[in-house]
Amino acid sequence: MLSHEQVWAAIDALAARHALSPSGLARKAGLDSTAFNRSKRCSADGRPRWPSTESLAKVMLATGASLDDFIALVKGVPCAEPGQYPMPAASVPLIGFAQAGAGGFFDDAGFPAGEGWEHVELPVQNLRQGAYALQVQGDSMLPLYRDGDTLIVEPETTIHKGDRVVVKTMDGEVMAKVLMRQTSREIELHSINAEHPNRVFKRSEVEWIARIVWASQ
Repeated sequence: MLSHEQVWAAIDALAARHALSPSGLARKAGLDSTAFNRSKRCSADGRPRWPSTESLAKVMLATGASLDDFIALVKGVPCAEPGQYPMPAASVPLIGFAQAGAGGFFDDAGFPAGEGWEHVELPVQNLRQGAYALQVQGDSMLPLYRDGDTLIVEPETTIHKGDRVVVKTMDGEVMAKVLMRQTSREIELHSINAEHPNRVFKRSEVEWIARIVWASQ
């Protein structure tokens, strides 16, 4: 018998296989982008909410997965086509800062959108679903981060004062800073490089903010 947790885990695994967030997978299947959000997996009274048969059919059609493929994911059995292998647990999409600043590469929640990303394997365990890697370009984040370093960010991780974060503004600027203060109206960021100024943004000026959970040094 299939459990509620297994079915949703299989959807998450199918999304990861195609370098998509759950919301990205939903959009790819022609569904509402929030259809697979974690908040939609249980009703307000705590009862489990199951994805519809129609939603699953659209997901499999959009990704080219067969019913056997999906059942194998539900059972936790790797299923790969000849010559292909499942993505390692610590394999995440790799994106350059220049790409991060361009339009169309991220969804509204700060997750990579689309497919075809290069992936990197990292010695990081227990990454949250949707984690990805950003490759540092330039010297604006010295001395902490050097050109070519890899930053792992988790859009769904709660952010606190003093955390190192990556921020993308509505103007397409992408930066790594330290969160000093956030209110319902403003976000104040401390610069990692003393030669670059601290920044204060209105909430409406920030497209997304994600916590840095690991960096190659």
